[in-house]
Amino acid sequence: MNSNKLTKKDYFFIGSMLFGLFFGAGNLIFPVHMGQAAGGNVLMANLGFLVTAIGLPFLGVIAMGLTRSNGLFDMAKRVNKAYAYIFTIVLYLVIGPFFALPRLATTSYQIGIAPFVPEQNTKLVLAIFSIVFFVVAWVVSRKPGKILDYVGKFLNPIFLLLLGVLIVLAFLNPMGSVSGSAIQEAYVNNAFLTGFTDGYNTLDALASLAFGIIVINAIRSKGVEEPSEIAKDTVKSGVITLLLMGLIYTCLSYMGAMSLGKFEISENGGIALAQIAKYYLGTGGSILLALIVIVACLKTAIGLITAFSETFAELFPSVSYNVFAVFASILPCIFANFGLNNIISYSLPVLFFIYPLAITLILLSLAGPLFNHDKRVYQMTTLLTVVASFFDAINASPEWIKKTDFAQNMIEFAKNNLPFYKLGMGWVTPALVGLVIGYVWYILSRKKEN
Repeated sequence: MNSNKLTKKDYFFIGSMLFGLFFGAGNLIFPVHMGQAAGGNVLMANLGFLVTAIGLPFLGVIAMGLTRSNGLFDMAKRVNKAYAYIFTIVLYLVIGPFFALPRLATTSYQIGIAPFVPEQNTKLVLAIFSIVFFVVAWVVSRKPGKILDYVGKFLNPIFLLLLGVLIVLAFLNPMGSVSGSAIQEAYVNNAFLTGFTDGYNTLDALASLAFGIIVINAIRSKGVEEPSEIAKDTVKSGVITLLLMGLIYTCLSYMGAMSLGKFEISENGGIALAQIAKYYLGTGGSILLALIVIVACLKTAIGLITAFSETFAELFPSVSYNVFAVFASILPCIFANFGLNNIISYSLPVLFFIYPLAITLILLSLAGPLFNHDKRVYQMTTLLTVVASFFDAINASPEWIKKTDFAQNMIEFAKNNLPFYKLGMGWVTPALVGLVIGYVWYILSRKKEN
């Protein structure tokens, strides 16, 4: 093989690795729960979910490749350097030790281990499981150069094989009809947009910016050094990931909708998956699901610890990669013991704040050639998105925050002044206004310079 060209096998394994990094806790539980809530409207809800859950991540991978960025910080610098530091740190903390990483361990435990544990021992076993989970993830992530082998060639194929068994059973012997399933209120008239915001929960648009550095390093490890070739190879590998994720998300959401033929809508997708697996295979189904979810969450945890540590070691070169890897393993080990529902509840407002900023950064990076990546366009769009995202974050906050006088006043103001706010999309219009202002500023400045 030519040293600077990837083979088809290389593309497959890098695409498999990227899929493996993406597909963790939220990717399993949220589409199933959405399918239950959407019921008969699961088709439109799933389409909206796919836009944010795979469309935006794919655009993020493309943006990373086409802009020839070395990582998120490199992309965010187009706004300004201070913003790049703040945004990069916040994003990696959100998808790393504060929310996504502890959620991986907690989801693994709730779905895979809790059904076999007496209720009185739940907290103790969760603590022990969290320690074992993050010790294993830390040990593997100590060798970032091996992540392509660990995830792309080993863990992900095992995961796909195990999950495939459950999906095939669900579709060969459906629990009920999708078309006749009950539809929850949020999905009656706005199934597509509700599914769109449900896709936030997977964290994948954020993860696409975070995992970019791992994909780029994996491609470079194969001897590809030319930036234009790295960009092409990044996009080609992303296509494989896109197809796999789209297929599996759709299957999971339809599984959720069909499960209403036998079960009531569950508190979260983890409970629903446990019920489905036990229905088809009894205790064997619980064991199968335990293996599926633990492998899924472990491979993503390895990727997140690696991406977090590599990025922070570049931002703060006086601290080593291994120190950050320890930090990114210990902290989520502690947070994992707060419980899955609490983690989801407290992560939502942060997600609703940071997701629009990630989306606008991705779209601006892709459209950048139209305005020569001018800072003014980036800055005006980002500024107005930050303001609007603050209101969306308040609306997604836990009830004890949402019911305060300050929060109620902010929500009322936003309802009256921001289009699409009730749908969780209040940032869209301000972002477009910022884009127009920035672009006009750019055009006028060019004319003045000429």
